Amino acid sequence: MPNPTAAMLVIGDEILSGRTRDANMHYLAGQLTETGIDLKEVRVVSDDASDITAAVRALADRYGHVFTSGGIGPTHDDITADCVAAAFEAHIGIRDDARALLQAHYDRSGQELNAARLRMARIPDGANLIENPVSVAPGFTIENVHVMAGVPSIFQAMVASVLPMLRGGDPLISRTLPVHRGEGDIAGPLGAFAAKFADLSVGSYPFQKNGAYGSNLVIRGTDIARLDEAIEHLRMLFPE
Repeated sequence: MPNPTAAMLVIGDEILSGRTRDANMHYLAGQLTETGIDLKEVRVVSDDASDITAAVRALADRYGHVFTSGGIGPTHDDITADCVAAAFEAHIGIRDDARALLQAHYDRSGQELNAARLRMARIPDGANLIENPVSVAPGFTIENVHVMAGVPSIFQAMVASVLPMLRGGDPLISRTLPVHRGEGDIAGPLGAFAAKFADLSVGSYPFQKNGAYGSNLVIRGTDIARLDEAIEHLRMLFPE
C-alpha cells in the first residue's frame, strides 16, 4: 500500500519578499519522512485571501494531508483561519475552549485578553484544536488541513502534537554514493540503472570540490534489502 501523501502551504508576504527565511518546510519534510507520509508539494502564497483560499482547496482535494504555516496570530494580516474556513464553507467564530486556554494563559502572565489576542480563539466550526505548548494559542485541524503558526518553535511544537494522530506508512530511507565524475559522463548508465530499479527513487545531485566535479547519487525507498541491493549495483557501475 502506498504511503499517505501531504502538501505544505507556506503563507506570508515576508517569505516572498525575502525578509524572512522559511525554516518550517525543511523541518516538516524531515518529520513526515520519518513518519512515512510523502511530502509531494510545497506552495508559498502571499497574504491574499482569495489566493490562500484557492490554494487550500486545491491542495486539500489532491493530497491526503495539508499543513499550513503562518497567519494565525493577533494582527489584521493574520487571515489564514478565515481563509481555511472559507475553503470549507465553514462558519468561524470565537470558540469557548480556545478562549478558555487564552484566558488562563493571559491571567497567569498578568496581561489582558484584549480584542486582538482574542482573534486567536477564532476557530472554524467542526475543527479540532492543535495543542500549542509554547505560547498556548492553538492551531486547528479541519478535515485534512492542519493549520499551524509560522514561528518555527511554535510550528515544530504543533507538528509534534499532530503527527502522532496521523496514520503513516513505511519511513523513506535513503542511500548515497558520491561519484567523482561529471553528470554528462554518468547520465547514460544512471538512466539504465533507474530503469532497472524503477521501484526506487533515483536522483543525481552535482557538486564541485577542489575544482573537480562530481555527483551524489541518492536512491530512496522503503525496503532496506532492496536499497542495499541497489547501492551495491551502483558501486559496481561506478567504481572509484
